[in-house]
Amino acid sequence: MKAIFLTFFSLFTITCFSQSKTDISEVTEAMKKQEAAWNKADIEGFMAYYWKSDSLKFIGSKGITYGWQKTLDNYKKSYPTADAMGFLTFENSTVEQLSPVKIFVIGKWHLKRKEGDVGGSYTLLWKKINGKWVITVDHTS
Repeated sequence: MKAIFLTFFSLFTITCFSQSKTDISEVTEAMKKQEAAWNKADIEGFMAYYWKSDSLKFIGSKGITYGWQKTLDNYKKSYPTADAMGFLTFENSTVEQLSPVKIFVIGKWHLKRKEGDVGGSYTLLWKKINGKWVITVDHTS
C-alpha cells in the first residue's frame, strides 16, 4: 500500500511540476512576443496578450482603467509614435504559478527613447482563459 501511495504521489508531483514549468514558459514567451510587438510600434500586437474584456484592470499613475479597449486607447494616446514608444525591455524578478490557471509576475520595464529613457515596475496577473494565457490585471508604475 505504501509503495502504491508513493508511486501515485510521485506521478502527481511530476505532473504538476511539469505543467507549472510549461505554463511559466508560455507566459515568459508571451512577454517576449509583447516586447517584439512593442519594438515594432505594434500596440495592437502588444495588447494581444491582454484579456479582451471589459473586466481587464490596468492600474497606472492615473488610477485604474477598466477594459481592453480603454487600455488600448490609453496606450495609443500616451505613445502616439514609434519614437515615443522607444525600445522596450522587460526584466522579470518573480514568476510564480499560483494555480493551474493563474501566474503572478513581478518585474521591471525600461523604454530606451531618443527623448529620454523611462522605466518602472510591474505586477501582472496572468490567467489561462479558453486555453490561452492573458493578462487580466496589470499594475505598472
